[in-house]
Amino acid sequence: MMVDIDDPSGEYGRRVGERLRAIRRQKRLSLQEVESDSNQEFKASVLGAYERGERAISVPRLQRLARFYSVPVDQLLPGDEGPDFGVGPTETKPLDLTDKGQAREALSTVTIDLTRLESITGPEADMLNRYLQMIQVRRQDFNGRVLTIRRDDLRAIADILGVDSESASTRLDDLGLATSNLKNGG
Repeated sequence: MMVDIDDPSGEYGRRVGERLRAIRRQKRLSLQEVESDSNQEFKASVLGAYERGERAISVPRLQRLARFYSVPVDQLLPGDEGPDFGVGPTETKPLDLTDKGQAREALSTVTIDLTRLESITGPEADMLNRYLQMIQVRRQDFNGRVLTIRRDDLRAIADILGVDSESASTRLDDLGLATSNLKNGG
């Protein structure tokens, strides 16, 4: 095991490895698939060593791996228990489904096909893509295929698309990006 002078136990390296493995698994990729899909840039044995914390990954290589996984580079790193400088990560508050109005909002969702979004171009698509990436970061959800949008997020998406909240789902459907999932009948 590699020993870091600043982290003699190798704890942070192990946690980096766990994070790398978690993202790869969210992407539903095996080590061999990463090697193959990356044209052998990321060898399975080396990536496995990174994931086990046996080998340190350089910053440029970490950046290339983040691009390969289509996630922001900081999402490949675990949280740090270092000093708090007054800026903390954005916390998400779970929905309290005791209120009927909130329960109805939770059941009224839109699922966006992120793979289709990649084929759309233009400023509207760019802004939508950036916003959806922000949601993925906030939720730590990097499966890269679909993303379920909550009602509050749908309001912001409506603003991005230049439509009212009620028309946002229809506009996303028109773009071929979404399907509405009303489970409670409205």
